[in-house]
Amino acid sequence: MQFLPLFFMGAPGDESAGIINLVFLGAIFLVFYLFIIRPQSKRQKEIKEMVSEMKKGDKVVTSSGIIGILDKIEENEVLVDVHSGTKIRMLKSAITDVNPNKKDK
Repeated sequence: MQFLPLFFMGAPGDESAGIINLVFLGAIFLVFYLFIIRPQSKRQKEIKEMVSEMKKGDKVVTSSGIIGILDKIEENEVLVDVHSGTKIRMLKSAITDVNPNKKDK
């Protein structure tokens, strides 16, 4: 616990310096939570909801950048038609975006 006394260091005779340092550290954690952690977890929740609601014919984008149309949906896997009958079997967890009823031209 030699790291903790560093937060309580301040000018000699200034008793509020340690508290100010702790408040500043807490503010940094709050900013990280509000601007980084919270939006990322919200986005992950939205993706999980979209993947659970997808159906055959939806246009999907995978984490590796493959764009295709859902052909078959199983419990943990999907069959994606990427181009004129070329199909790829992949995990549902690889899907990062679902655009329902938008087909390629």
